[in-house]
Amino acid sequence: MAIDPGAALLTGRVAVVTGGGSGIGRGIAEGFMAFGARVAIWERDPETCASVAEAVDGLGIVTDVRESTDVDAALARTVAELGPVSVLVNNAGGVFASPLLETSESGWDALYRANLRHVLLCTQRVARVMVERRISGSIINVTSIEGVRAAPGYAAYAAAKAGVVNYTRTAALELAPHGIRVNALAPDFTLTEGLTAMSTPDSLERAGRMVPMGRAGHVDEMAGAAVFLASDMASYVTGQTIHVDGGTAAAGGWYPHPETGVYTLGPS
Repeated sequence: MAIDPGAALLTGRVAVVTGGGSGIGRGIAEGFMAFGARVAIWERDPETCASVAEAVDGLGIVTDVRESTDVDAALARTVAELGPVSVLVNNAGGVFASPLLETSESGWDALYRANLRHVLLCTQRVARVMVERRISGSIINVTSIEGVRAAPGYAAYAAAKAGVVNYTRTAALELAPHGIRVNALAPDFTLTEGLTAMSTPDSLERAGRMVPMGRAGHVDEMAGAAVFLASDMASYVTGQTIHVDGGTAAAGGWYPHPETGVYTLGPS
């Protein structure tokens, strides 16, 4: 049977995007809206939360997804105003340097809460509603390339993102009998507002040389992968981490030499 183009649509579905006030989260929220979903933004920043909610004609709820009471309240309001959730994107996160010999216990805990704890809280709460109401759905966790490779100076962040990868696999198996798919997206060098603000055109060009495709990714390219995973086009895909990274994960340290263009491993 030919593929039905309508399988890519999200019409009538309710999607939650955490940390949807900017960057990748905003791109995914806008992508979901474009494909027909009703979108709820769970975001800590009141201004960006309201701005994106207006842009996607959705629901903005100021939420700290690290706190279970906030998650419970946001979910209850989302269901009451938009309907039962069938798509969840755990996008919220944060990073700061955490060298192994210098990381404090509070620093470790902060990075765990920002990048892994909320994945458990949001997945658990939303999945409970899906199971109770017998709703098939899709849960998408945003991890990072740092979750599958060493990240010197960022040990705690990398550990949390690696936790997201394996949590995705395990949650996929536990929720498969309920018709709930769980996958992850792993970006690398993605051009967000934050990255643009802290970079110069020269530094972006240099960084782009480390990517096999020769440039930074765009949030819309992350959104495209998220729309695929949320839709029926991915109805048989679960437990996977898709690297939307221009080939960085595949390269494994090889990069095109800036002068010759020949792939090189390590300094030359």
